[in-house]
Amino acid sequence: MKKWLIPVLIILVAGFGLYKLFAGVNNQAIVLQEDAKTAWANVESAYQRRSDLIPSLVNTVKGAADFERGTLTDVIEARAKATSVKVDANNLNAEAIQSFQKAQTGLSSALSRLLVSVERYPELKATQNFQNLQSQLEGTENRINVERNRYNKSVQGYNTYIRKFPNNLVAGMFGFEQMTRFQADEGAEKAPEVKFDFK
Repeated sequence: MKKWLIPVLIILVAGFGLYKLFAGVNNQAIVLQEDAKTAWANVESAYQRRSDLIPSLVNTVKGAADFERGTLTDVIEARAKATSVKVDANNLNAEAIQSFQKAQTGLSSALSRLLVSVERYPELKATQNFQNLQSQLEGTENRINVERNRYNKSVQGYNTYIRKFPNNLVAGMFGFEQMTRFQADEGAEKAPEVKFDFK
């Protein structure tokens, strides 16, 4: 009777060990993946804050009667395009993030042109409302950068975890795939040329 007990105990211990390994890797991968998804939601939230500031900025600038209407139209259209691009946190692939970034870059460019144009209107620049909005936009741009960095750090932690041995075997069985990092736009390493056209 004792002869069969030892193999059964060995099988039970090995089975429990395998269960703990599989469950542990699976559960930790889920936690890290959810952390990365939350970090992405924070990236979107920071961009949304910037988008929410734009109507107030546009209305403040509209007050300058002779302000370039085309510049305002560009900002309004770029904001509409940027807010229409949605990324599903469950499908954070390179194409989706690139599409999102392209729309946000268009809005950043339109905002930059707007702020450069404002340089020609000292009375507008001097208003408290415009100064407050400009300060909030600058702070939001910093938040966006911080949230993108946090997202990339979360993705790095998740990707590293699922690629380590033996985690990679278990993660592959459960369908965990690497997530895509947020990357700078192509050519972002070159400083943009800024020209002020004073007439």
